Amino acid sequence: MNIIDPNEVEFSAIRAQGPGGQNVNKVSNAVHVRFDIAASSLPDHIKERLLALRDSRITREGVIVMKAQQSRSLGANKQDALRRLQEMVDSVAVLPAVRRATKPTLSSQRRRLEGKTRDSERKQLRGKVIL
Repeated sequence: MNIIDPNEVEFSAIRAQGPGGQNVNKVSNAVHVRFDIAASSLPDHIKERLLALRDSRITREGVIVMKAQQSRSLGANKQDALRRLQEMVDSVAVLPAVRRATKPTLSSQRRRLEGKTRDSERKQLRGKVIL
């Protein structure tokens, strides 16, 4: 498991959006997190896979930018942002299983064709009635 070093993450406190009364205008509880993928100590193969992600939170320069504002506490929002950043790194750390093409079984092919025949016969009965 590749753990992100908190020293490589840049935190900046900002004012949160949404409800909160007058307090929301006075206290900077939300957190912007910036993580430079290229300058990090992550292994090269993980850096490549992170940069290849088509995620709107990754800038053209290869910096992950996240905003955390779920909690009313700055510390909790920092922890939430670090957790989400770690989840993003963990998602690319596991290689997807290679899919091997297989052929459908004989019985599944037979069931498919029987179903098509049944549907065809049912639809043939829907035609105009000729007297």
